[in-house]
Amino acid sequence: MPSLTLSHTTFTWPDGTPCLADATLAFPAGLTGVVGANGAGKSTLLRLLTGDLAPTAGTLTRPPDLAHVRQDIALDPRARADAVLGLAEVRAALRAVESGSIDATHYETIGDDWDAEERAQATLARLGLPPGTLDRTVGELSGGEITLLAIAAALHRRPEVLLLDEPTNNLDAVATDRVVDALVSRRGTTVVVTHDRGLLDRVDRIVELQAGRLRVFGGPFAQYEETLAAERLAVEEQLRSARAQASRQKRELREHVEGIGRRQRDGERRARQSGMPKVMMGAMKRASQASQGRITGVHEERLEAAQQRLERAEVAADRDREIRVALPGTAVPARRDVARLESCTLRSGATVDASIQGPERIVLSGPNGSGKTTLIQTLLGAVAPVSGAAGVHVPVGLLPQRLDILDPGLSVVDNVRAAAPDATPHEVREGLARFLFRGRAGDGAAGTLSGGERFRAALAAVLLARPAPQLLILDEPTNNLDFASRAHLLDALRDYRGALIVVSHDAEFVAAVEPTREWRLGPGGFSDRDRGSG
Repeated sequence: MPSLTLSHTTFTWPDGTPCLADATLAFPAGLTGVVGANGAGKSTLLRLLTGDLAPTAGTLTRPPDLAHVRQDIALDPRARADAVLGLAEVRAALRAVESGSIDATHYETIGDDWDAEERAQATLARLGLPPGTLDRTVGELSGGEITLLAIAAALHRRPEVLLLDEPTNNLDAVATDRVVDALVSRRGTTVVVTHDRGLLDRVDRIVELQAGRLRVFGGPFAQYEETLAAERLAVEEQLRSARAQASRQKRELREHVEGIGRRQRDGERRARQSGMPKVMMGAMKRASQASQGRITGVHEERLEAAQQRLERAEVAADRDREIRVALPGTAVPARRDVARLESCTLRSGATVDASIQGPERIVLSGPNGSGKTTLIQTLLGAVAPVSGAAGVHVPVGLLPQRLDILDPGLSVVDNVRAAAPDATPHEVREGLARFLFRGRAGDGAAGTLSGGERFRAALAAVLLARPAPQLLILDEPTNNLDFASRAHLLDALRDYRGALIVVSHDAEFVAAVEPTREWRLGPGGFSDRDRGSG
């Protein structure tokens, strides 16, 4: 029987914001992927499952043997890796016994875990962490290695239930494949919140969180997409039918009203011609008006019902959710010198000789720790090179991983105005409308936005800046993005006419960007090769 279950579970934040509504679900053994829009409450769901939060109503059962790998991993940089895995005391006891100690406390510390170190070494190796990792401190590891260490620590515990929040963020392709293999082959119940399509393609089932409701879909992500596509077609058919019905009811009401006028005029003319007394004419007119009024009321009710159906269909279809924005100011002539790194030795040790001319689209790739972020910081002048020169010769826009370019205390409108100080309020709001902030939607403080809204606001602040960016740098732009926000980014990039540098481990996203060149950093140094287009 599943050990992780929700029964009529509801969770509402203290301010009244609902997150989960009357959810009943059992998580069986195997790998379950949890998906949903940014801000839908996926991380909150994990906190409920771990016991960090208590349900507002209903019940939730979990086993005592549960591990949780958070999205924002916070480990003490002074801690050794063996301590993170809970092995420091056992390893010390093992070393003492190997040295000949017969102290009973060492044997008590070891207990039945005589193979604990070997198992830990095997887990670390399976995730690609090098020999000797157990003796290193967290501060000596790269960001990707810290993520792998946290996952290794959870796997080493062999918990009955393992919960993970975006575990493949910031991992290169090789490390991602290793993590996915480890999760797929793990025994017990594994629940992962992720937007990683490669990981979702290998799950046993998908749970979707939308508007506080949980829905279960069998099979991998491709099957989930097929189901959603069929639902969208049905919704769009309902929308077309509702529009046709509303149009028909409007036409019938108009024709009925126009017919009433004609019939009344014809009746009055015939009554006058027949010499009918005015009293009788008045009575007949009142009776006719009452009858026509009832019929008109029926038409009006039908029209109102048709319009309500149309409104419901439009909400279900989520109309006009694509970003379409003209960005003529970002255009770069084909031979324009955009940026250059001349015999530039980075602090990471690589030497880079490269340039960007015109509206080239460059993907910057390489394993974790190879120096991709250092290259970007050097190009932008934030970090000085060890030798050589680097510089950008056009206006530049940077969309960082953490989207920390917004002032959380300012409204979306004011954040964009800060990036485009010479734009009029009308121009700012007109631009924001193309990023789906219509009407008063841009007046809320940036700090109150959901993840998807914050992404669109940051993207708007970068692309609507003045002067317009003719070099756009995206650093892992799809991390933490739901599928709608990911599509919004691609919508905007289709209209972007400047040069582009993308750092991303998302192969499908990179392919959609259609890079013309690839800059790669790795053990062999820096390479620059033509990717072609498409």
